[in-house]
Amino acid sequence: MSISTRRSIQLAAPAAIAALFISMVLPAPAGAAQARVGLGTATSFAVLAGSGITNAVPGTVITGDIGSFPTPAITDVGVMTLNGTNHAGDTVTQGAKNDLQAAFNDASGRSPEVAQDAELGGETKTPGVYSGPTLGLTGTVTLDFGSDVDAVFVFEAASTLITAAGSSVVMIGSAADACRVVWVVGSSATFGANSSFAGDALVHTSITANTGASFNGRLLALNGAVTLLDNTIDRGSCSVPAAVTTTSTTSTTSTTSTTVAPTTTTTAVTTTTSTTAVASPVAIVGVPTPPSGVDLQVAAPPPTPTGQPELPRTGAGTLPLAVLGVALVLVGVATVRLGSRAPRAG
Repeated sequence: MSISTRRSIQLAAPAAIAALFISMVLPAPAGAAQARVGLGTATSFAVLAGSGITNAVPGTVITGDIGSFPTPAITDVGVMTLNGTNHAGDTVTQGAKNDLQAAFNDASGRSPEVAQDAELGGETKTPGVYSGPTLGLTGTVTLDFGSDVDAVFVFEAASTLITAAGSSVVMIGSAADACRVVWVVGSSATFGANSSFAGDALVHTSITANTGASFNGRLLALNGAVTLLDNTIDRGSCSVPAAVTTTSTTSTTSTTSTTVAPTTTTTAVTTTTSTTAVASPVAIVGVPTPPSGVDLQVAAPPPTPTGQPELPRTGAGTLPLAVLGVALVLVGVATVRLGSRAPRAG
């Protein structure tokens, strides 16, 4: 092996080390693509509770169904505007509570790709799963969907979710859709006065919406009560899970056999039946345009936020580069040893 060849190969060693280092420190995307969190029959509900719904201040407007189980008490219905059905504690509500429990388990069990600090205000988020002991919002958090129609955001708070007065969740991008934003809360959620929230709140205990808070999504409490104070809540037009229907198709085949004398023709018919058709997802209809109080904003991306930076993260895509780097290091070391042992000319 010539001296120039040996030197070229030996240079691969530091390059490989650099590649390995870069693969270890570069951040990965926010997280692997997530499937939507299905709500089942709870999809039709705007407000669902475990121990009652209280509308303490007149003026609340709800678009979607309401219900509570096992405590069916819903107070001050007469001073709210309900564009939906009051199911109280009927069998529809009971089935929806079962589906809510399944959705809560699903959302809280998603593998966190990003460790989220306690304050969301001033940050811009891309699709993925964000998890923290508690979550709070002062100011604005921006959810950037881009043009990804499959984008899903899941925010996991092991304990509480608290938003400040006047805070807001803003969605941007051509694919922005509150139906694909889920907040799963291990304890209780409190929303500040005149705040604007987007997404479905799946809360283990109780929910309190202070005066003037508006919601583009659902307030769903597993075990506690939901307290409303002159709020606007619109569950939107999220689709119901696909229903399976069956249809029958028939095909006929015939075979013919002939004898010489006398001439006889016999026809046998075989019939097969299949049931393979599946209906497309059915959208909930009859939902009016979201009230003016709901702050659904779809606009051009804002300037880079000045809030707290996200924690560094690693993810898929770094392993192949790391393996390549290690391989190149080994090649470089072996080449150096061979070069040092080769006899020198002259």
